[in-house]
Amino acid sequence: PRDQDQKLATIQETAQLLDPVLNPGRKPPPPTDADNVKAIKDAVTALRGVAGSSEPGAKSAEALANTLDKLANAPVAVREAASVALTTDLKTLLKRLSDLLHPEKVTLENLPPQVKAEWVAADGRARIEVHPKGNSNDDQVLRNFAKEVQTVAPHATGAPVATTASSYTILGAFVQAGLTALALIFIILSVALRKPWDVAMTLGPLVLATLWTLMALHVIGMPLNFANIIALPLMLAVGVAFHIYYVIAWRAGVTDMLASSLTRAIFFSALTTGTAFGSLVLSSHPGTASMGKLLALSLFFTLLAAFFVVPAFLGPPPKKPDPKRPEAKTVDNDPMVPSRTEAALAK
Repeated sequence: PRDQDQKLATIQETAQLLDPVLNPGRKPPPPTDADNVKAIKDAVTALRGVAGSSEPGAKSAEALANTLDKLANAPVAVREAASVALTTDLKTLLKRLSDLLHPEKVTLENLPPQVKAEWVAADGRARIEVHPKGNSNDDQVLRNFAKEVQTVAPHATGAPVATTASSYTILGAFVQAGLTALALIFIILSVALRKPWDVAMTLGPLVLATLWTLMALHVIGMPLNFANIIALPLMLAVGVAFHIYYVIAWRAGVTDMLASSLTRAIFFSALTTGTAFGSLVLSSHPGTASMGKLLALSLFFTLLAAFFVVPAFLGPPPKKPDPKRPEAKTVDNDPMVPSRTEAALAK
């Protein structure tokens, strides 16, 4: 500690004043219940004098006076219980205060070996602790600090280094999870739909809804954190189902999709999912609450893309051939059959 001589002199002066009180030469006998009642009533009288004035804390003094007045008129057992509740730790605190009034000068030689070993190695090398300059709660400050420290000491450890490395690991994992989810969804859609345009109309609005969600987060000032980022790969899997329903209905010939029962079914399905996810907003944990907000927000934009973007880009449904009208067969390109021109010339 710095300025130990000055501090020790100040503590010694304080000890000369408090030692006679903490360690009296003659200890009086414990007070009787009558002595306690008299002391309580004297305190009530003094507090009532403060309560009747315009001094700050008059209301508090009046409340305390009423409480002590009830205690003075209570049975002996109540006062004994109050005495035990108020003085249980008093002896320990007084003993600690007495010890603090008689400190010793701290040097490297009289430090406990366990404490010294945490900072000085057996070969004499000492551990140093460095703190960032600026707001340590700012992520960018921590990243810059950890980067600068590791350029000097690559093996440095501590909270800033661990926090920064953990954030990179978590963000990288969820970027990988999002890209993997998109790739697997693309493969499944390609196998199921077998048409590039249908796959694009199913997957494209989903990516657009994700971009809308990220832009909305920036607008409302809600940052991504280690909890709510879990919602992004989850919403990719939930949202793609709504788009598949519309593409399948479009291929089946449904024309007015927004007025169909399919739209109502998708809306109520999304409402059920949104209610389940949105209930996380009521959580007392900030990270869980932010995850509920992000899930509800992303579900809204997924529905927006499903209701307006998908039907608009799909256009009119494809025409199906009439089964009652057989297709005409042309034989102009058959080498074994004369073409219409050859038949006309022969005729």
